[in-house]
Amino acid sequence: MDFLQWLDQVTQLLTHPLLSVGKTDITVSRIIALIGFLVLARVLVAIIDRGLLRLARPDRTVTLSKSGIYALSRIMRYTVWGIVAFMGIDYLGINLSHLALVGGAIGVGIGFGLQNIFSNFISGIVLLLEQTLKVGDFVDLQSGVVGRVSEISIRYTRVTTNDSVDVIVPNSEFINGRVTNWTFDNENRRIHVPFGAAYGCDKELVREAGLAAAASVEGTVSNATHKSDVWLVGFGDSSLNFELVIWVDEDLVKTPARTQALYLWALETELSARNIEIPFPQRDLHIRSGVLRIANESSDAEPAA
Repeated sequence: MDFLQWLDQVTQLLTHPLLSVGKTDITVSRIIALIGFLVLARVLVAIIDRGLLRLARPDRTVTLSKSGIYALSRIMRYTVWGIVAFMGIDYLGINLSHLALVGGAIGVGIGFGLQNIFSNFISGIVLLLEQTLKVGDFVDLQSGVVGRVSEISIRYTRVTTNDSVDVIVPNSEFINGRVTNWTFDNENRRIHVPFGAAYGCDKELVREAGLAAAASVEGTVSNATHKSDVWLVGFGDSSLNFELVIWVDEDLVKTPARTQALYLWALETELSARNIEIPFPQRDLHIRSGVLRIANESSDAEPAA
């Protein structure tokens, strides 16, 4: 067998139809070309990612933030894969008008099933373009999910709680629901830590203890525009109700339970050091009328005959 015969056999193998879609034959050569398109798309995505990473270098004249790079990278990735998908379908010779007819026929049946998927897809595009939500932001959702944004994909957003639990949240929840972004535009946040002191205590001494407690916690922000304070906010059943009002840095903002515990610990230490009583609920019994008889019997008393 000479080379030409071998080449003719290979050509016949590559052009042999494996299956037919309408009037279009799907051959081995077209499948190989489709695989080549996919590899090309992957290479292009990698090149784009590397190019965008260069824009984050501080020595560049034009730089992008990490969140901007992430959003642009995702959008470019989906665009490249979309273009390659259409090119591959066209190269296979599949008539898109036939697919449109088929899609129209079954679209009514599956439209309701794909409604949520399409909604999450559009919501993901909106989140990436608006950049109101970025990877690394600490969020509090209306559903009760609290944590750090780890990933924003085209369908869902992954939120990691402070207990290292990954919660998969549909993107539409960020668009349709209330979202509190604790680290959106400002690294410092003001928080309120409630505590109580007994009636009759020296309020100035309580204030001194509160400010000392705030200063003892690492991460407390104190400057000309961000100052700690102690507020008297109410009169409780058993105590004067105070709030320690402090500004904290981003690290403390992202760990609310730990932050609350740190300030309560410091408050108890400072209040105890100044002999300020921390009250607890208690009740006094008052007898308004009648006589209360109290009998005191010794254990060795003989019973009456």
